[in-house]
Amino acid sequence: MVIVLKPCVRCGDGAGSRVADVLSYCSSCIRQGDEFTLSELEMVHAGTRRKSGLPERVPEASGAPRCFICSRGCRPAPGEKGYCGLRENREGKLVHLAGMPSRGVLEYYFDPLPTNCVADWVCPVREEPYFGKKNLAVFYGACTLNCLFCQNWQHRSLAGRLYPGVSSAALAGNVDANTACICFFGGDPAPQVPHALNASRKALAQNPGLKICWETSGLISDVFFSKIMALASRSGGTIKFDLKAYNKHLYFALTGGDNGQVFKNFARCARFSREEKRTLAVASTLLVPGYITADEVYEIASFIAQYDPDTPYSLLGFYPHFQMKDLPLTSRTEAEACYRAAKRAGLRRVRLANEHLLR
Repeated sequence: MVIVLKPCVRCGDGAGSRVADVLSYCSSCIRQGDEFTLSELEMVHAGTRRKSGLPERVPEASGAPRCFICSRGCRPAPGEKGYCGLRENREGKLVHLAGMPSRGVLEYYFDPLPTNCVADWVCPVREEPYFGKKNLAVFYGACTLNCLFCQNWQHRSLAGRLYPGVSSAALAGNVDANTACICFFGGDPAPQVPHALNASRKALAQNPGLKICWETSGLISDVFFSKIMALASRSGGTIKFDLKAYNKHLYFALTGGDNGQVFKNFARCARFSREEKRTLAVASTLLVPGYITADEVYEIASFIAQYDPDTPYSLLGFYPHFQMKDLPLTSRTEAEACYRAAKRAGLRRVRLANEHLLR
């Protein structure tokens, strides 16, 4: 595949950087946070969500009930849905369309252990006593973000299949003595955290040795993040954070969201890991060519290192997906530069993952 480098619509530079068609701006211009640039990017995200039948923006209707599950804090007007598409204001009352917490919009399947999750290299279920057992993988059909490079964008189609959904009891009923762990991912578990917590408690009642793990962007409200952190810690599981970007303008450009709560939750989790001398917080970053460079990785890694330099950090090779199919694979040169940057920032446990994608 031939990749044509295109110039940034603002600065005209393109010879030395890659500009995704969907964004039209280079990373340097995005980082500056120009008001016009950001408003253009907001329209980009609104357009991609419109095509999927999802709310274009976070609703902020004055006087409307607020959702407190994720950090978006949606306040939809009557007849309007929240950003994730699973909450609706009906006559002034916020209704959980999937029937949460008892029911959820999801798919699930079993993976034999050891499996290939991002945190597998530091997971205790890679040890011999767990071989032959299985992981219950729970894929939630909603998300708090609008990542233009989403590798699981198919989750958007699940939100239209609200009923009958999967009950927390039915999900937990799949757990048996041969199930070593549950991993909640998606999409993202954040919009349906109450369902995941409900299912986890029922599953632990059936198998007290079960490990509960999460893969999330981290946009979860303080109250619910405390609950998932406590559950993961008690069960011996992990919380894998997808730290997509450190610069807030770049984070918005790529995801349509704000990373303030992400890094707040991560800091809490990493501090706990360090104090308890165990691995609870795990981090990863997707190396999007032209946007997530060694400089950006250095900033992310520096933030991680100040809380716990032993936090496992995976750098993931990019594969063209969703709205960013015109970008190339991450090059090995770029990936190795990012690896060195993370180590230079003070992290001791850094890994280049999915190296088969590096060109």
